[in-house]
Amino acid sequence: MNYYTLLDEIKQYVTNYFHTHADDKLIYHNLAHTENVVNAAIEIANHYRLSDLDYFVVVTAAWFHDIGYYTDPSRHEEKGAEEAAAFLKRQGIDETTIQTVGNCIRATRLPQSPETLLEKIVADADLYHLGTSRFTETNKIMRKEFIALHNIDVSKEEWRVKTVRLLESHHYHTDYAQLLLNDIKAKHLEKLKEKLAEKNPEIKVPIQAPAVKPKVKPLIPEDNPLEKAKRKNRPERGIETMFRITSGNHQRLSDMADSKAHIMISVNSIIISVLLSVLLKNLEQFPQYTIPAMLLLSVSLVTIVFAILATRPNIPKGTFTQTDINEKQVNLLFFGNFFKMSMEDYTGGMLQMMDDRDFLYRSLIKDIYSQGVVLGTKYQRLRISYNVFMYGLIVSVIAFAIAAILTT
Repeated sequence: MNYYTLLDEIKQYVTNYFHTHADDKLIYHNLAHTENVVNAAIEIANHYRLSDLDYFVVVTAAWFHDIGYYTDPSRHEEKGAEEAAAFLKRQGIDETTIQTVGNCIRATRLPQSPETLLEKIVADADLYHLGTSRFTETNKIMRKEFIALHNIDVSKEEWRVKTVRLLESHHYHTDYAQLLLNDIKAKHLEKLKEKLAEKNPEIKVPIQAPAVKPKVKPLIPEDNPLEKAKRKNRPERGIETMFRITSGNHQRLSDMADSKAHIMISVNSIIISVLLSVLLKNLEQFPQYTIPAMLLLSVSLVTIVFAILATRPNIPKGTFTQTDINEKQVNLLFFGNFFKMSMEDYTGGMLQMMDDRDFLYRSLIKDIYSQGVVLGTKYQRLRISYNVFMYGLIVSVIAFAIAAILTT
């Protein structure tokens, strides 16, 4: 099952659905919101390096999660799950996967109570905007949509009260979203409370802790000034996210390249096996096919060689010196630079790197750069392998055809 091709079909289907079921009242729960949720789901899914199937489940649920608004807004999660199930059944997806997608869609129902990691990812993606700079503008649009759908005039103050209660009761379920979005969400909550206090002192909004505490403990105690000072020297979360996502994307591309190389090796191994076992033994009877056979054999051999070169590992010496550490010249995040070192030497180098922000950034940059260089070389060799196979196969078939014509 090619899940990525199927995801393209799902994107096209949902996009067309939104265009053909346009509703002027739905100014928030529309295609733009769905695309934002899909992007957030992909970001979180890449962080956890999900399998292809789990990645497919998460992204599919994100695409279908609000499509039910166009048939039954009060039960849109259930309707979205039904629409997803109908589409996936037509594509031949198994019942277990369909049920998992439906559960992920239902996990977005407020108040959220997701159970599995996949459900938590979709739930956090749906309310991702609560911890971003888009929150204020999005909240205004949601109020306008609420008024249009329910024909109820909700004042700005009343909406602020509802929003404050939502932010206080809501919490992100994945540690990724908690670390990335909780601080900004807390600032939005504080601003809303300040506005309520300034304009309407009579409106009492209780200040309370979230109904459910985050499952991940703060990395650094908030009341320790020394630890606060140390935290300022640590990489910012946005930068950490960038490195994490980039590294995950590189790994996914590397896996795809390895898979493509494996296809080339398997196909051409079969061709060589057939040539050696069948055709070459009969060349005495059919000498006119000698040149085409040798040509095809050469093409398959060159194709395999470049496919193997694309996947062949290149391991460095596996050691580093204290001078490399002091001059910040070694990347301790790549196993090839330390696998021959002792645990004590490696631990000492890592501790020194973690205490030096510049060293840490340089190591992360080197790691990403090294992955990119390896990927570039791998895809260049893979491209040569595919080109040799494609053009060589064409020439070989033409050669066989000419040989056959000349003998008639």
